Amino acid sequence: MKNHTALITGASRGIGAAVAEKFASEGWSLALTCIRSGERLEALAHRLHNTYGVTCLTFMGDMGEETAVRDCFQKMEERFDGVDVLVNNAGISRVGLFTELSLKEWEHVMRTNSTSVFLCTRQALPYMLKQKSGSIINISSVWGCVGASCETAYSASKGAVNALTMALAKELAPSGIAVNAIACGAMDTDMNACFSREERAAIAEEIPAGRFGTPKEAADLTFSLACQTSYLTGQIIRLDGGWI
Repeated sequence: MKNHTALITGASRGIGAAVAEKFASEGWSLALTCIRSGERLEALAHRLHNTYGVTCLTFMGDMGEETAVRDCFQKMEERFDGVDVLVNNAGISRVGLFTELSLKEWEHVMRTNSTSVFLCTRQALPYMLKQKSGSIINISSVWGCVGASCETAYSASKGAVNALTMALAKELAPSGIAVNAIACGAMDTDMNACFSREERAAIAEEIPAGRFGTPKEAADLTFSLACQTSYLTGQIIRLDGGWI
C-alpha cells in the first residue's frame, strides 16, 4: 500500500501545526516548512515522529521565493516518492491604513500569502499529474471573500488565492486533481493574538457560533477535504461559525 505524503507550509505553529498533527495521526509522511521558527518546527517533527511513528522532513525557507521552493521539493524527492496532498498554509497579515501601506509591505504580504501558493503548487503538479491524483488545499480567509478594513493587503492576497483556487480547479479537474480553499474566519491563533481580551469578546459577539474557531477544527476540515473525491473541487469553504 502506497505511503501517502503531505507537504504543509507554515507548519511550525497554529493551523499549520494542527494540520501536521492530524495527518500524522492518520499515518501520513510529512514535509513541513517554515521561514524562521526552526527550533519549533524541529520540535514538532520530533514529537510527531515519536508519537505516531511517521517520517517528518523539515525545511527552513521562504516559500514565496522560487529557489527555496525548488530546494524544498528536491529534498522531498530524495526522501519521498512525490507528494499526494499540498496544504498551502504559510501566511502573514499586516494591519493598518491603506494610505500608510508601503510597497515593500504590500509585496511582502503578497509574496508570502499568494506567490507561495503559486510556486508550491506549480512545483507539486508534476507529481500529481503523473499519478493522475492529488489534492491542493489552500488555507485562505473570509477577508479574501468580502475584504476587511485596515487589512487591504491581506484581503487582496487571500482574494487572489481564492480566485486561483477556482480557476486552477477547472484546469486540473480532467486530471483527477482537486483544488479547494478553506476561508477561515476569526481563529484562535498567534495571528489574532494582537487583540485584547475586550476586543476578542466583541468579535466573538458578532459570530453566531459565539467563539473563535480552533486550529484543530481547521485541521480536521483540511484532512477531510484531502480524503474526498476529486469531484469536490473549486470550492471556497468558509470556516467561520456563520460570521460572514
